[in-house]
Amino acid sequence: MEHLEIERKFLVESDAYKDFTISHTRIVQGFLNTHPERTVRVRIKGTAGFIAVKGASNHTGTTRFEWEIQISVAEATNLIDLCEGVILEKMRHEVPVGAHTFEVDEFLGENKGLVIAEIELGHEDEVFERPQWLGEEVTGDVKYYNSQLSKNPFSEW
Repeated sequence: MEHLEIERKFLVESDAYKDFTISHTRIVQGFLNTHPERTVRVRIKGTAGFIAVKGASNHTGTTRFEWEIQISVAEATNLIDLCEGVILEKMRHEVPVGAHTFEVDEFLGENKGLVIAEIELGHEDEVFERPQWLGEEVTGDVKYYNSQLSKNPFSEW
């Protein structure tokens, strides 16, 4: 499916979000391409496989083209074996806050200790409720992009 992805990213200051989590999903993902103008991501999310192509972010870092399609877990597993860099592992927590749902990614493996919350919006200036556990905004900070975490994991900072 093709669309413009509009999202903002934040560091998470505490694990208080866990009290409001409505679902948890384990994600394993890798990148076949991490060129600044485009990334090609392969992901196993729970019991489903996906491949996605993402374009470069706009000047604010909030909006970019995204195309994603579901593939089998077997296909995703085979493609992950071809990926460059570190394979990312994380637990995704869905946390409703007001009219939105934050996706809080608790990274594992070489990125253990990093927790990032993302919120998808309908437009860049959309107002949303900020829970107390939400920390510094890192939207547009390239070092927090998953594609960059596969090259320069949090454990090496």
